[in-house]
Amino acid sequence: MRRNATLSQGAILRFWGPLALTWLMMSAEGPFLAAVIARLPDATCNLAAYGVAFAFAMLFESPIILIMSASTALVEDRETLVKLRDFTYGLNALITLAMALMLVPPVFQALAERAIGLPSSVAGLTHRACLLLLPWPAAIGYRRFYQGILIRGGQTRRVAYGTAIRLTSMTATAALTSLVFRPSGALVGASALAAGVTCEAVASRFMAAAKVRDLMGLSRSQARSQPGTAPFTYGFIWRFYYPLALTSVLALGVNPLVTFFLGRSRMALESLAAMPVVSAVVFLFGSGGLAFQETAIALVGPGWAGYQPLRRFAMTLGASASAALACLTFTPLRTLWFSALSGLTPQLESVALAPVRILTIMPALTVLLCFQRALLVSAKRTPPTTWATVIEVAGITAGLLAGISGMALVGATAAACALLAGRMAAVLYLAPQVRAARKTAPGSYP
Repeated sequence: MRRNATLSQGAILRFWGPLALTWLMMSAEGPFLAAVIARLPDATCNLAAYGVAFAFAMLFESPIILIMSASTALVEDRETLVKLRDFTYGLNALITLAMALMLVPPVFQALAERAIGLPSSVAGLTHRACLLLLPWPAAIGYRRFYQGILIRGGQTRRVAYGTAIRLTSMTATAALTSLVFRPSGALVGASALAAGVTCEAVASRFMAAAKVRDLMGLSRSQARSQPGTAPFTYGFIWRFYYPLALTSVLALGVNPLVTFFLGRSRMALESLAAMPVVSAVVFLFGSGGLAFQETAIALVGPGWAGYQPLRRFAMTLGASASAALACLTFTPLRTLWFSALSGLTPQLESVALAPVRILTIMPALTVLLCFQRALLVSAKRTPPTTWATVIEVAGITAGLLAGISGMALVGATAAACALLAGRMAAVLYLAPQVRAARKTAPGSYP
């Protein structure tokens, strides 16, 4: 894998492409399972139960999501592999225990029925779906740890293969359970998700086996890229990783925050119906930026030798993604997307169109933000990433208050303005942090 100033745009593209494909494939999971559940009996209750169960699973998953970035950045020999692996397994055990405690019937009943206000029938379905999803957070952590090793080793195609296995096993499980066992739709969705991510985790471990063997044969003195590297301790791992964990936990809090404000906005029902479509299309065009984070961590190299070519690639990627979204939303193609594919009524299409147009620049900002995060992770300076997320969430909250309470905008339009303002604030905050990190050649542990 090339990690120097001569890194070509073609080499970056070949490295990044499978990761981008992985994100695109993962974006198909939700719509596919929702479509399956919608075609089974009692679709409304089951879709609601599945949605709440998935939200719980995502909440417990959030502390472990960015272990892939940590693995990509840190694992370079036997010591770093073993210690970060043990740290990952320990964190997996803690979040699984926490989720299991939540599923104790009196605790779950208080949370689902009293705090959230679910009807008892939906709460019961949600509880059973959550039980099926109990392996989900640990399986996510396990596979993302080994995927980070694959990415650091330049084997990004194997990451895409793992996601293909996940989608295949998920589809097979959904078909088998719905056609043969015929449980409730929420249980079909939960079992399919659990089976898919478990198969992907096992496949990732097998595909990383050769790289793991190579790393286990390397001592710290053989692998370190710069002299004078300090001991790699669990204390260092904790200081490095907890800001990343907080970042993902805070980021996942944005969706319920936006939903809360939309429910109190002008044209609330229409905004709640249109916003998932808005989010889906913006996520689709921004997914390449999410894939760029691990790409930049892996390729920037000691002393940030690959910074300039990665910067050029990021600029091209961000401009292309936002231009493509603009072509969709500012041309007659919008009718094909919103009406024919998304199935929106003319009224909902008119509600969704303005927010998507406002968020046209969001894919470019996503690329920039992920590039900034990657550079800070490679420099072992993770606390600014947490503060950037705090600033983004604060900006979104302020924007929602101003747009909905102050200016009485249509909810979806106010949400789009708030999301854009929050993301711009985060990017502006990280810019001087990246400049400061660039002044010192990264590569050693503090």
